[in-house]
Amino acid sequence: MSLKFLVGIFLAAILTENYILNKFLGICPFLGVSKKLNTAFGMSCAVTVVMVIATAVTWPVYTYVLVPLNLDYLQTVVFILIIAALVQLLETVMHKYMPPLYNALGIYLPLITTNCAVLGVTMLVLEKGAENPSFGYLASLVNAFGAGIGFMVAMVIFAGVRERLELCDVPNFLKGLPITLIAASLVAVSFLGFNGIIDRLLA
Repeated sequence: MSLKFLVGIFLAAILTENYILNKFLGICPFLGVSKKLNTAFGMSCAVTVVMVIATAVTWPVYTYVLVPLNLDYLQTVVFILIIAALVQLLETVMHKYMPPLYNALGIYLPLITTNCAVLGVTMLVLEKGAENPSFGYLASLVNAFGAGIGFMVAMVIFAGVRERLELCDVPNFLKGLPITLIAASLVAVSFLGFNGIIDRLLA
């Protein structure tokens, strides 16, 4: 597996296959925690850690336990249980060592357990592996890390946009959720320009 291929996977997960802006997964924290830059960054770091560790655990569990035992139909249940255990561990660590961030994230921290972006990363890498035999364990980890960084990029950019929106004179009928969704759609469209660059790297 070449370095160019891994770099392509990493950049694709951040830019052209961004789980928020392209696959529309993880919209709940994207809209709920992106009001302030510091909470958006903290949430993104937590999600990135969970994505990488969850992929590191679920891939071998699926490949070497569920498939040989013909229990692959249980992958969703098993993956959610693994993610829930990881989030509980992360929540305990943050509560002890990072109380301000823990309090700022509030209900959104335990909601990582049901964050479809985290579950989507762990399941979609298996689909990619089925389509492309060279997409193995290392590529899955690189993809998970790239997906986490992509989550962070989307959250941080959108947090900056929302902070600027607070200073703008927005018409009354667009205030709140409407202008937020319009801004989110414009941020998503801006990422389409990277399509050709990543395609050449993966070719």
